[in-house]
Amino acid sequence: MTAPGTYSINLDTRFAPLELIDVQKLVDACKEPWYNQTLCRVNDSVIRLGVIHGEFHWHKHDKEDEFFYVVEGRFLIDLEGRTVELKPRQGFTVPKGVMHRTRAPERTVILMFESAGVVPTGDT
Repeated sequence: MTAPGTYSINLDTRFAPLELIDVQKLVDACKEPWYNQTLCRVNDSVIRLGVIHGEFHWHKHDKEDEFFYVVEGRFLIDLEGRTVELKPRQGFTVPKGVMHRTRAPERTVILMFESAGVVPTGDT
């Protein structure tokens, strides 16, 4: 499980346009419990890969929405008053300004679609 604040967050854009992205190869190479890598830019947005096991801290994004899509595993999004559980091939948008915490009770692979300006650790 992830110790609080122990995250590997890589904001560099790893792949250029017209370059093949082999998500499975990246997942297989990942040995860290909480790994976040910006894969590519699409206009003013980015696609990020998360390979995670454990929990992230409570936070919010004041100006940007955040979309999560589960590739494999189980992903929980805690909101004030409820928890949303996502399974493979399910997605969920957390609107800007909403406090949330994400958790993965098992090794989980997700894709995140968000504005390039989003700081993954949140604004607060």
